[in-house]
Amino acid sequence: MDPAVIRAREERKKKKLEKQIRRLEKYQRQLKPLDELEVPICIKDDPRLRSRKLPQLSTEVTDARWKLVKEWGIYKSKQVEREVEFFQNLRMNQEKALDELRIESELLYEAAIQIDPDFIPFQAKGPTETPPIDNYSCPDGDYIDVSKKWD
Repeated sequence: MDPAVIRAREERKKKKLEKQIRRLEKYQRQLKPLDELEVPICIKDDPRLRSRKLPQLSTEVTDARWKLVKEWGIYKSKQVEREVEFFQNLRMNQEKALDELRIESELLYEAAIQIDPDFIPFQAKGPTETPPIDNYSCPDGDYIDVSKKWD
């Protein structure tokens, strides 16, 4: 075969592939129309088409589930009680330490109860006051009920 014909074929294949790639890139960004995402009316009208019959559970299974829910509730309530007690003890120990520090030195006590601004860094940028808007008409506060009435 002639090398020019082979090269021309390869160039045509290359151009065809590039065209397909461009087409894919062009349609890649298009979103699906919302019509395809909506549930058809026939399914909405007759819910029996999509509903399933759940198997009847035995009494052993329902009792086991009930016991499990009850045990979980007891576990979570005990967990909350432990957390509350922990934080109460923490607060009580902190107050006790501050009282002892106050007995030792009032100056150290005052330094200990000061808020540390570097503990939780906070920065606010922007105006501290907003200038008034010229010719602003304040709303009266009237409420107009626009809800539909079904009689």
